[in-house]
Amino acid sequence: MISAAVFDAFGTVVRIRRRTNPYGALFREGRRQGVMLAPNSAHFAMTTNLTFDQMADHLSIELSPYKRAELNDALGKELASIEPYPDALEAISRLQEAGVMIGICSNLAQPFGPVIRKALPHVQCHAFSYELGVMKPNPEIYLAVCREMGVEAGYRYDGKGRVVMIGDSRKCDRDGPGGVGIMGYHLDRSGLGQISDLMQFAKRVIGHDCAG
Repeated sequence: MISAAVFDAFGTVVRIRRRTNPYGALFREGRRQGVMLAPNSAHFAMTTNLTFDQMADHLSIELSPYKRAELNDALGKELASIEPYPDALEAISRLQEAGVMIGICSNLAQPFGPVIRKALPHVQCHAFSYELGVMKPNPEIYLAVCREMGVEAGYRYDGKGRVVMIGDSRKCDRDGPGGVGIMGYHLDRSGLGQISDLMQFAKRVIGHDCAG
């Protein structure tokens, strides 16, 4: 029996309707000022539990009151545009009714975490990169969400998983989980892949058809 299902966040259960890329704008402003930013600044932003303003201060990026307000306004607009996919709400509800534990595992910066929790209030288990200090496909983030759900990852005698995961990244949501015994699936909303919506996934899980 499949005990739990883990979902990626962006592109899987929620979408951003208005992308403003405030972190990209912040890093560009820092480089304009001559601040020596590491090539992996985005990785740092998603593995550090800092607010947007704290991030700017930590990186020694000087922001005028006008520029700070401009960037925070851009962030606010992006956050306000986040909404669940309709099939995500239906799939999660169907799985929970069937007794399957639900978790969300996502690479994201600190301001986005509360928005995800608010958008999907019936999901209580989360593994967010900024809280854990590691990003997918690091095995620890998958193990963390399993601990949060109170389930043990690992394949059964028949080769099927106790825990399954789905997301829009082959590397992070299909292949990465396999390293810790979670059967991963790739969600391709273009309709070109094996799974194009989350209700297909939910029906597989409930029907225990998760061998491939």
